[in-house]
Amino acid sequence: METISGGVTAAMGFQAAGVYAGIKKQKQKKDMALVYSTVPAVAAGTFTTNVVKAAPVKWDMKLMKSGKKLQAMVINSGIANACTGTKGDLDNETMAKAMAKELGIEVDSVLTASTGVIGREMPMDAIVAGTALLKEALSDGIEAGHMAAESIMTTDTISKECAVTIELGGKTVTIGAMSKGSGMIHPNMATMIGILTTDAAISKELLQEVISESVQKSFNMISVDRDTSTNDTYVALANGLAGNEEITTKNADYAKFFDAVKYVSTTLAKKMAGDGEGASKLIEARVLNAASYEDAVLLSKSIITSNLVKAAVFGNDANCGRFMCAMGYSGVQFNPDIVDLFFESSEGKIMVVENGIGLVFNEELATKILSSKEVTVIANMKAGQSTATAWGCDLTYDYVKINADYRS
Repeated sequence: METISGGVTAAMGFQAAGVYAGIKKQKQKKDMALVYSTVPAVAAGTFTTNVVKAAPVKWDMKLMKSGKKLQAMVINSGIANACTGTKGDLDNETMAKAMAKELGIEVDSVLTASTGVIGREMPMDAIVAGTALLKEALSDGIEAGHMAAESIMTTDTISKECAVTIELGGKTVTIGAMSKGSGMIHPNMATMIGILTTDAAISKELLQEVISESVQKSFNMISVDRDTSTNDTYVALANGLAGNEEITTKNADYAKFFDAVKYVSTTLAKKMAGDGEGASKLIEARVLNAASYEDAVLLSKSIITSNLVKAAVFGNDANCGRFMCAMGYSGVQFNPDIVDLFFESSEGKIMVVENGIGLVFNEELATKILSSKEVTVIANMKAGQSTATAWGCDLTYDYVKINADYRS
């Protein structure tokens, strides 16, 4: 596997665009994006588990259930089109129809997504005009992918892209993706808006398995603020233009493809966790030697979702009790008297708990380690052979500031 530059336009036959349509107040902030496959593509997706689902989520779930090939995804940023009733559903369909008309394809081959403020109606004049701007700006260049990734940002401070190539049966297959998300991020499905594109030939059933399983090990392992969005959407389009033999069984090609998708998804997930609203640090919780994989997942998630842990990392406070406490209420039954705990970063590694007992350690070194941009917490449970890793961010003053006046 080789990491390459780019995102959703990296794979053969994919084009993208990002424009300012007038949804957001600031003209310098793009607010509509389009990803388009020049040929119909096999599609798969995962969506929010929140009972309150935005209009585009309901639309996309219906398209996925239809089983037909899809060809485009249009996304608006600034308004979520959630809690908008029947009018929201109609507005979403109007956006899909307008985009379909511009592209000359059927409306039921156009996926939609929205992100932004919940409860506000869509400015449909701007949306419809924006679809024409997107068609005009379509390109298969790397920069077009960048523009699309920037156009779906809300409180994100950086755009999030990743692309890789692999060899399948002597053919070069490319996988690219983009995502957005820095708030309302919690492990309970996809926890973001994103799209993965690939020129691989793979059956719809196996593509769905790849996406569903890779999400469990990437996006479902991050948390920023314990809030699961109404708009969470992660879709994949595979157009088969690479010319590899279609993957229809779980063979060696399937395993290779899965690993590549998981790598791309994990890369984006970590970027999202590190770019949490107001965040100054990425927190990685690595649980080793748990009794089961399920235990390892619960323990690692409990660490990165703890507000006390997040605040301690923000303050560079090596308060080992907060980390032990977070594991203790995770719901996992374990023996706390044999647990070892470490802090690690580019500044070094230090043991702070041995066999369940807090150690006297070098506070200056611990503070240096916790001051790094990326901090890893390692918990050795000594109960089995299962491991899991989760990612989160610190809790800063700016998180409250951002969410106290989000609508403005």
